Amino acid sequence: MARAENADPNRGVDSNRGDVLVVGGGIIGLGVAWRAAQRGLDVTVLDPDPGRGANRVAAGMLAPVTELQYGEEQLLRLGIASNERWADFAAELTEATGLDTGYRACGTLAVALDADDRAELRELLAFQQRLGLASEWLGGRDCRRLEPMLAPSVRGGLLVAGDHQVDGRRLGTALVEACVRAGVALRRTRAAELTVDGDRATGVRTEDGALLTAGQTVLAAGSWSGELPGIPAEARLPVRPVKGQILRLQMSSAFGEPFLSRNLRAVVKGVHLYLVPRADGELVVGATMEEQGFDTVVTAGGVYELLRDAHELVPGITELPLRESSAGLRPGTPDNAPLLGPTALPGLVAATGHHRNGVLLTPVTADAVGGYLATGVLPAEAAPFTPARFHRTATPAPEALR
Repeated sequence: MARAENADPNRGVDSNRGDVLVVGGGIIGLGVAWRAAQRGLDVTVLDPDPGRGANRVAAGMLAPVTELQYGEEQLLRLGIASNERWADFAAELTEATGLDTGYRACGTLAVALDADDRAELRELLAFQQRLGLASEWLGGRDCRRLEPMLAPSVRGGLLVAGDHQVDGRRLGTALVEACVRAGVALRRTRAAELTVDGDRATGVRTEDGALLTAGQTVLAAGSWSGELPGIPAEARLPVRPVKGQILRLQMSSAFGEPFLSRNLRAVVKGVHLYLVPRADGELVVGATMEEQGFDTVVTAGGVYELLRDAHELVPGITELPLRESSAGLRPGTPDNAPLLGPTALPGLVAATGHHRNGVLLTPVTADAVGGYLATGVLPAEAAPFTPARFHRTATPAPEALR
Protein backbone atom coordinates (compact mmCIF):
# COMPACT_ATOMS: atom_id res chain seq x y z
CA MET A 1 0.00 0.00 0.00
CA ALA A 2 1.10 3.60 -0.55
CA ARG A 3 2.49 5.38 2.50
CA ALA A 4 0.12 7.89 4.08
CA GLU A 5 0.13 11.55 3.11
CA ASN A 6 1.85 13.02 6.15
CA ALA A 7 2.08 16.69 5.20
CA ASP A 8 -0.03 19.00 7.34
CA PRO A 9 -1.31 21.75 5.00
CA ASN A 10 -1.58 24.11 7.96
CA ARG A 11 2.10 23.62 8.67
CA GLY A 12 3.10 24.28 5.09
CA VAL A 13 6.06 21.91 5.31
CA ASP A 14 6.31 18.17 4.69
CA SER A 15 8.83 16.85 7.18
CA ASN A 16 9.41 13.59 5.27
CA ARG A 17 12.09 14.19 2.65
CA GLY A 18 11.84 11.49 -0.01
CA ASP A 19 14.23 10.26 -2.65
CA VAL A 20 12.10 11.20 -5.67
CA LEU A 21 9.23 13.59 -6.28
CA VAL A 22 7.48 13.15 -9.66
CA VAL A 23 5.53 16.19 -10.83
CA GLY A 24 2.82 14.80 -13.09
CA GLY A 25 0.86 11.56 -12.82
CA GLY A 26 0.23 10.73 -16.46
CA ILE A 27 1.47 7.44 -17.87
CA ILE A 28 5.04 8.78 -18.23
CA GLY A 29 5.26 10.04 -14.65
CA LEU A 30 3.61 6.91 -13.27
CA GLY A 31 5.88 4.64 -15.30
CA VAL A 32 8.98 6.42 -14.00
CA ALA A 33 7.65 6.33 -10.42
CA TRP A 34 6.89 2.59 -10.66
CA ARG A 35 10.35 1.72 -11.93
CA ALA A 36 12.06 3.97 -9.36
CA ALA A 37 10.05 2.41 -6.52
CA GLN A 38 10.96 -1.07 -7.77
CA ARG A 39 14.61 -0.05 -7.32
CA GLY A 40 13.98 0.71 -3.67
CA LEU A 41 13.57 4.50 -3.85
CA ASP A 42 11.04 6.42 -1.77
CA VAL A 43 8.78 8.03 -4.42
CA THR A 44 5.91 10.51 -4.36
CA VAL A 45 3.78 11.44 -7.39
CA LEU A 46 2.08 14.82 -7.42
CA ASP A 47 -1.08 15.03 -9.57
CA PRO A 48 -4.73 15.95 -8.87
CA ASP A 49 -6.01 13.03 -10.97
CA PRO A 50 -3.33 10.37 -11.55
CA GLY A 51 -3.65 8.20 -14.63
CA ARG A 52 -5.95 10.59 -16.47
CA GLY A 53 -3.62 12.72 -18.56
CA ALA A 54 -3.18 12.79 -22.34
CA ASN A 55 -3.47 8.98 -22.30
CA ARG A 56 -7.24 9.41 -21.84
CA VAL A 57 -7.41 10.78 -25.37
CA ALA A 58 -4.56 8.88 -27.07
CA ALA A 59 -5.39 6.09 -29.51
CA GLY A 60 -2.57 3.93 -28.15
CA MET A 61 -0.90 2.94 -31.42
CA LEU A 62 2.50 1.34 -30.88
CA ALA A 63 3.77 2.09 -34.34
CA PRO A 64 7.38 3.33 -34.51
CA VAL A 65 7.85 2.22 -38.12
CA THR A 66 4.68 3.74 -39.61
CA GLU A 67 5.20 6.89 -37.48
CA LEU A 68 8.63 7.39 -39.05
CA GLN A 69 9.36 10.85 -40.42
CA TYR A 70 12.44 11.96 -42.33
CA GLY A 71 15.21 13.15 -40.03
CA GLU A 72 13.88 11.23 -37.01
CA GLU A 73 16.16 8.18 -37.16
CA GLN A 74 17.29 8.52 -33.53
CA LEU A 75 13.67 8.78 -32.39
CA LEU A 76 12.86 5.74 -34.53
CA ARG A 77 15.53 3.69 -32.77
CA LEU A 78 14.16 4.75 -29.38
CA GLY A 79 10.64 3.85 -30.50
CA ILE A 80 11.68 0.43 -31.75
CA ALA A 81 13.50 -0.26 -28.48
CA SER A 82 10.37 0.66 -26.54
CA ASN A 83 8.06 -1.31 -28.83
CA GLU A 84 10.17 -4.41 -28.30
CA ARG A 85 9.58 -4.09 -24.54
CA TRP A 86 5.85 -3.58 -24.72
CA ALA A 87 4.71 -7.21 -24.55
CA ASP A 88 6.76 -7.83 -21.40
CA PHE A 89 5.83 -4.44 -19.92
CA ALA A 90 2.11 -5.12 -20.40
CA ALA A 91 2.44 -8.64 -19.00
CA GLU A 92 4.33 -7.35 -15.95
CA LEU A 93 1.68 -4.72 -15.31
CA THR A 94 -1.10 -7.27 -15.53
CA GLU A 95 0.75 -9.66 -13.23
CA ALA A 96 1.37 -6.88 -10.69
CA THR A 97 -2.18 -5.51 -10.71
CA GLY A 98 -4.55 -8.08 -12.21
CA LEU A 99 -5.63 -5.42 -14.72
CA ASP A 100 -5.71 -5.72 -18.50
CA THR A 101 -3.97 -2.95 -20.46
CA GLY A 102 -5.62 -3.80 -23.79
CA TYR A 103 -2.24 -4.67 -25.32
CA ARG A 104 -2.73 -6.29 -28.71
CA ALA A 105 -0.19 -7.39 -31.34
CA CYS A 106 -2.23 -6.68 -34.46
CA GLY A 107 0.05 -4.94 -36.97
CA THR A 108 -0.60 -1.81 -39.02
CA LEU A 109 -1.71 -1.31 -42.61
CA ALA A 110 -0.83 2.13 -44.00
CA VAL A 111 -2.69 2.91 -47.23
CA ALA A 112 -3.03 5.66 -49.83
CA LEU A 113 -6.05 6.78 -51.83
CA ASP A 114 -4.56 8.61 -54.80
CA ALA A 115 -1.40 8.66 -56.91
CA ASP A 116 0.30 11.40 -54.90
CA ASP A 117 -0.34 9.65 -51.60
CA ARG A 118 0.82 6.37 -53.13
CA ALA A 119 4.06 8.02 -54.23
CA GLU A 120 4.59 9.34 -50.70
CA LEU A 121 4.12 5.87 -49.24
CA ARG A 122 6.50 4.42 -51.84
CA GLU A 123 9.14 6.94 -50.77
CA LEU A 124 8.54 5.99 -47.13
CA LEU A 125 8.95 2.30 -48.03
CA ALA A 126 12.30 3.01 -49.71
CA PHE A 127 13.40 5.01 -46.66
CA GLN A 128 12.37 2.17 -44.34
CA GLN A 129 14.23 -0.37 -46.44
CA ARG A 130 17.41 1.74 -46.37
CA LEU A 131 17.17 1.63 -42.57
CA GLY A 132 16.63 -2.13 -42.58
CA LEU A 133 13.05 -1.97 -41.31
CA ALA A 134 10.53 -4.74 -41.94
CA SER A 135 7.57 -3.63 -44.07
CA GLU A 136 5.82 -5.07 -47.10
CA TRP A 137 4.26 -3.28 -50.08
CA LEU A 138 0.75 -4.39 -51.06
CA GLY A 139 -1.37 -3.45 -54.06
CA GLY A 140 -4.86 -2.07 -53.61
CA ARG A 141 -6.52 -5.45 -54.14
CA ASP A 142 -4.31 -7.10 -51.51
CA CYS A 143 -5.05 -4.28 -49.05
CA ARG A 144 -8.78 -4.85 -49.51
CA ARG A 145 -8.31 -8.59 -49.10
CA LEU A 146 -6.84 -7.92 -45.64
CA GLU A 147 -9.42 -5.24 -44.78
CA PRO A 148 -12.60 -5.70 -46.87
CA MET A 149 -14.17 -2.46 -45.58
CA LEU A 150 -11.55 -0.34 -47.32
CA ALA A 151 -12.74 1.90 -50.14
CA PRO A 152 -12.32 0.60 -53.72
CA SER A 153 -10.17 3.64 -54.44
CA VAL A 154 -7.30 2.45 -52.19
CA ARG A 155 -4.21 2.42 -54.44
CA GLY A 156 -1.79 0.45 -52.27
CA GLY A 157 -0.25 0.28 -48.86
CA LEU A 158 2.45 -0.82 -46.44
CA LEU A 159 1.93 -3.74 -44.07
CA VAL A 160 3.98 -3.57 -40.87
CA ALA A 161 3.35 -6.67 -38.80
CA GLY A 162 5.46 -5.48 -35.85
CA ASP A 163 3.22 -2.53 -34.93
CA HIS A 164 0.93 -3.07 -31.93
CA GLN A 165 -1.64 -1.21 -29.82
CA VAL A 166 -2.61 -0.67 -26.18
CA ASP A 167 -5.59 1.02 -24.52
CA GLY A 168 -4.26 4.26 -23.01
CA ARG A 169 -7.11 4.50 -20.50
CA ARG A 170 -6.61 0.99 -19.18
CA LEU A 171 -2.88 1.60 -19.14
CA GLY A 172 -3.31 4.65 -16.90
CA THR A 173 -5.52 2.74 -14.48
CA ALA A 174 -3.07 -0.17 -14.32
CA LEU A 175 -0.09 2.12 -13.70
CA VAL A 176 -1.86 3.87 -10.82
CA GLU A 177 -2.55 0.50 -9.21
CA ALA A 178 1.01 -0.71 -9.85
CA CYS A 179 2.41 2.41 -8.19
CA VAL A 180 0.17 2.02 -5.15
CA ARG A 181 1.19 -1.62 -4.74
CA ALA A 182 4.87 -0.67 -5.10
CA GLY A 183 4.58 1.85 -2.26
CA VAL A 184 4.49 5.07 -4.28
CA ALA A 185 2.69 7.90 -2.46
CA LEU A 186 0.06 9.71 -4.56
CA ARG A 187 -0.49 13.35 -3.59
CA ARG A 188 -3.66 14.55 -5.30
CA THR A 189 -2.82 18.21 -5.76
CA ARG A 190 -0.90 20.41 -8.20
CA ALA A 191 2.58 21.84 -8.02
CA ALA A 192 2.51 25.64 -7.65
CA GLU A 193 6.25 26.21 -8.06
CA LEU A 194 9.60 24.49 -8.06
CA THR A 195 11.75 25.19 -5.01
CA VAL A 196 15.47 25.80 -5.43
CA ASP A 197 18.17 26.05 -2.76
CA GLY A 198 21.37 27.57 -4.12
CA ASP A 199 21.94 25.89 -7.45
CA ARG A 200 19.85 22.76 -6.83
CA ALA A 201 16.17 21.84 -7.13
CA THR A 202 14.83 20.70 -3.77
CA GLY A 203 11.15 19.93 -4.48
CA VAL A 204 7.94 21.87 -4.99
CA ARG A 205 5.42 23.98 -3.18
CA THR A 206 1.89 22.73 -3.81
CA GLU A 207 -1.30 24.66 -4.46
CA ASP A 208 -2.47 23.90 -0.92
CA GLY A 209 0.71 25.40 0.53
CA ALA A 210 2.61 22.24 1.43
CA LEU A 211 6.34 22.09 0.79
CA LEU A 212 7.47 18.73 -0.58
CA THR A 213 11.18 18.03 -0.70
CA ALA A 214 13.16 15.27 -2.40
CA GLY A 215 16.67 14.41 -3.50
CA GLN A 216 15.50 14.42 -7.14
CA THR A 217 12.49 16.10 -8.71
CA VAL A 218 11.17 14.68 -11.98
CA LEU A 219 9.28 17.03 -14.28
CA ALA A 220 6.72 14.83 -16.06
CA ALA A 221 3.85 17.28 -16.37
CA GLY A 222 3.20 16.77 -20.07
CA SER A 223 2.19 19.91 -21.95
CA TRP A 224 2.49 21.95 -18.75
CA SER A 225 6.14 21.01 -18.19
CA GLY A 226 7.33 24.32 -19.58
CA GLU A 227 4.95 26.32 -17.38
CA LEU A 228 5.99 25.44 -13.83
CA PRO A 229 7.11 28.62 -12.00
CA GLY A 230 10.43 28.62 -10.22
CA ILE A 231 12.52 26.92 -12.89
CA PRO A 232 15.55 29.06 -13.79
CA ALA A 233 15.62 30.28 -17.39
CA GLU A 234 18.64 28.16 -18.27
CA ALA A 235 16.80 24.98 -17.23
CA ARG A 236 13.34 25.75 -18.58
CA LEU A 237 12.10 23.07 -20.97
CA PRO A 238 10.88 24.00 -24.47
CA VAL A 239 7.56 22.14 -24.26
CA ARG A 240 4.34 23.40 -25.83
CA PRO A 241 0.81 21.98 -26.13
CA VAL A 242 -0.30 20.53 -29.48
CA LYS A 243 -4.06 19.97 -29.58
CA GLY A 244 -5.51 16.76 -30.96
CA GLN A 245 -9.19 15.94 -31.46
CA ILE A 246 -10.22 12.29 -31.58
CA LEU A 247 -13.39 10.23 -32.04
CA ARG A 248 -14.55 6.93 -30.56
CA LEU A 249 -17.11 4.86 -32.44
CA GLN A 250 -18.65 1.45 -31.84
CA MET A 251 -17.97 -1.15 -34.52
CA SER A 252 -20.83 -3.36 -35.65
CA SER A 253 -20.88 -7.00 -36.71
CA ALA A 254 -23.76 -6.28 -39.07
CA PHE A 255 -21.31 -6.25 -41.99
CA GLY A 256 -20.82 -10.01 -41.63
CA GLU A 257 -17.14 -9.89 -40.57
CA PRO A 258 -14.89 -7.74 -38.36
CA PHE A 259 -15.19 -4.09 -39.38
CA LEU A 260 -11.42 -3.68 -39.08
CA SER A 261 -8.90 -6.17 -37.74
CA ARG A 262 -5.70 -4.12 -37.45
CA ASN A 263 -4.44 -0.57 -37.03
CA LEU A 264 -5.12 1.44 -40.16
CA ARG A 265 -3.17 4.53 -41.19
CA ALA A 266 -3.76 6.62 -44.25
CA VAL A 267 -2.63 9.65 -46.14
CA VAL A 268 -5.89 11.18 -47.34
CA LYS A 269 -5.14 14.04 -49.76
CA GLY A 270 -1.98 14.84 -47.85
CA VAL A 271 -3.60 14.61 -44.38
CA HIS A 272 -2.54 11.82 -42.02
CA LEU A 273 -5.29 9.75 -40.38
CA TYR A 274 -5.41 6.63 -38.22
CA LEU A 275 -8.11 4.17 -37.15
CA VAL A 276 -7.45 1.82 -34.21
CA PRO A 277 -9.92 -1.06 -33.66
CA ARG A 278 -10.11 -2.40 -30.11
CA ALA A 279 -10.86 -6.00 -29.23
CA ASP A 280 -13.97 -4.80 -27.33
CA GLY A 281 -15.48 -3.22 -30.48
CA GLU A 282 -14.38 0.37 -29.95
CA LEU A 283 -12.93 2.14 -32.98
CA VAL A 284 -10.70 5.16 -32.33
CA VAL A 285 -10.33 7.72 -35.15
CA GLY A 286 -7.77 10.48 -34.94
CA ALA A 287 -6.29 12.87 -34.74
CA THR A 288 -6.08 16.53 -35.63
CA MET A 289 -2.86 18.51 -35.12
CA GLU A 290 -3.62 22.04 -33.95
CA GLU A 291 -1.44 24.78 -32.51
CA GLN A 292 -4.12 26.27 -30.25
CA GLY A 293 -2.33 26.68 -26.94
CA PHE A 294 -4.06 25.00 -24.02
CA ASP A 295 -7.48 24.93 -25.67
CA THR A 296 -9.19 21.51 -25.39
CA VAL A 297 -12.58 22.38 -26.91
CA VAL A 298 -14.00 19.82 -29.32
CA THR A 299 -15.03 21.67 -32.49
CA ALA A 300 -17.55 20.82 -35.19
CA GLY A 301 -14.81 21.39 -37.76
CA GLY A 302 -12.49 18.91 -36.12
CA VAL A 303 -15.17 16.21 -35.94
CA TYR A 304 -16.19 16.89 -39.53
CA GLU A 305 -12.64 16.64 -40.87
CA LEU A 306 -11.99 13.35 -39.10
CA LEU A 307 -15.24 11.77 -40.28
CA ARG A 308 -14.82 13.14 -43.81
CA ASP A 309 -11.36 11.66 -44.21
CA ALA A 310 -12.29 8.40 -42.48
CA HIS A 311 -15.28 8.05 -44.83
CA GLU A 312 -12.93 8.43 -47.81
CA LEU A 313 -10.94 5.53 -46.46
CA VAL A 314 -13.69 3.31 -45.01
CA PRO A 315 -17.11 4.36 -46.38
CA GLY A 316 -19.05 2.19 -43.93
CA ILE A 317 -17.76 4.18 -40.97
CA THR A 318 -20.64 6.68 -41.21
CA GLU A 319 -23.06 3.89 -40.21
CA LEU A 320 -21.32 3.32 -36.86
CA PRO A 321 -22.56 4.90 -33.60
CA LEU A 322 -20.45 7.85 -32.43
CA ARG A 323 -19.76 7.22 -28.75
CA GLU A 324 -17.42 10.05 -27.84
CA SER A 325 -15.51 13.04 -29.17
CA SER A 326 -12.68 14.51 -27.13
CA ALA A 327 -9.58 16.66 -27.34
CA GLY A 328 -6.24 16.45 -25.59
CA LEU A 329 -2.83 18.10 -25.54
CA ARG A 330 0.37 16.47 -26.75
CA PRO A 331 3.57 17.83 -25.17
CA GLY A 332 5.50 18.98 -28.22
CA THR A 333 9.16 20.00 -28.49
CA PRO A 334 11.02 21.83 -31.27
CA ASP A 335 12.33 18.55 -32.74
CA ASN A 336 9.28 16.38 -31.84
CA ALA A 337 11.46 14.21 -29.59
CA PRO A 338 11.21 13.70 -25.81
CA LEU A 339 13.24 15.30 -23.06
CA LEU A 340 14.85 12.61 -20.89
CA GLY A 341 17.30 12.82 -18.03
CA PRO A 342 19.15 15.58 -16.15
CA THR A 343 18.45 19.23 -16.85
CA ALA A 344 20.76 22.21 -16.46
CA LEU A 345 19.53 22.51 -12.85
CA PRO A 346 21.00 19.82 -10.57
CA GLY A 347 18.29 17.81 -8.88
CA LEU A 348 15.75 18.43 -11.67
CA VAL A 349 15.19 15.55 -14.09
CA ALA A 350 13.07 15.62 -17.26
CA ALA A 351 10.61 12.98 -18.47
CA THR A 352 8.38 14.90 -20.85
CA GLY A 353 7.96 16.22 -24.41
CA HIS A 354 6.88 12.91 -25.96
CA HIS A 355 4.51 14.61 -28.44
CA ARG A 356 2.63 11.92 -30.42
CA ASN A 357 4.69 9.03 -28.97
CA GLY A 358 3.87 9.11 -25.26
CA VAL A 359 2.17 5.72 -25.09
CA LEU A 360 4.75 4.06 -27.32
CA LEU A 361 7.70 5.41 -25.32
CA THR A 362 6.34 4.68 -21.85
CA PRO A 363 8.39 1.49 -21.23
CA VAL A 364 11.72 2.87 -22.45
CA THR A 365 11.19 6.17 -20.62
CA ALA A 366 10.27 4.41 -17.39
CA ASP A 367 13.36 2.21 -17.62
CA ALA A 368 15.74 5.01 -18.61
CA VAL A 369 14.64 7.69 -16.15
CA GLY A 370 13.81 5.25 -13.35
CA GLY A 371 17.26 3.76 -13.74
CA TYR A 372 18.92 7.17 -13.82
CA LEU A 373 17.22 8.16 -10.57
CA ALA A 374 18.66 5.09 -8.87
CA THR A 375 22.13 5.01 -10.39
CA GLY A 376 22.92 8.40 -11.88
CA VAL A 377 23.54 6.72 -15.23
CA LEU A 378 21.40 7.41 -18.30
CA PRO A 379 21.40 4.52 -20.81
CA ALA A 380 22.95 5.11 -24.22
CA GLU A 381 19.60 4.81 -26.03
CA ALA A 382 18.28 7.84 -24.10
CA ALA A 383 21.46 9.94 -24.26
CA PRO A 384 20.50 11.81 -27.49
CA PHE A 385 17.34 13.09 -25.81
CA THR A 386 18.63 15.02 -22.80
CA PRO A 387 17.49 18.65 -22.47
CA ALA A 388 21.12 19.70 -23.04
CA ARG A 389 20.49 19.68 -26.79
CA PHE A 390 18.42 22.86 -26.39
CA HIS A 391 20.76 24.70 -24.02
CA ARG A 392 24.13 26.26 -24.68
CA THR A 393 25.39 25.49 -21.20
CA ALA A 394 26.46 21.93 -20.56
CA THR A 395 24.31 19.70 -18.42
CA PRO A 396 26.04 18.82 -15.14
CA ALA A 397 27.43 15.31 -14.77
CA PRO A 398 24.83 12.86 -13.45
CA GLU A 399 24.80 12.23 -9.72
CA ALA A 400 23.58 9.02 -8.14
CA LEU A 401 21.17 9.36 -5.24
CA ARG A 402 22.78 8.85 -1.87
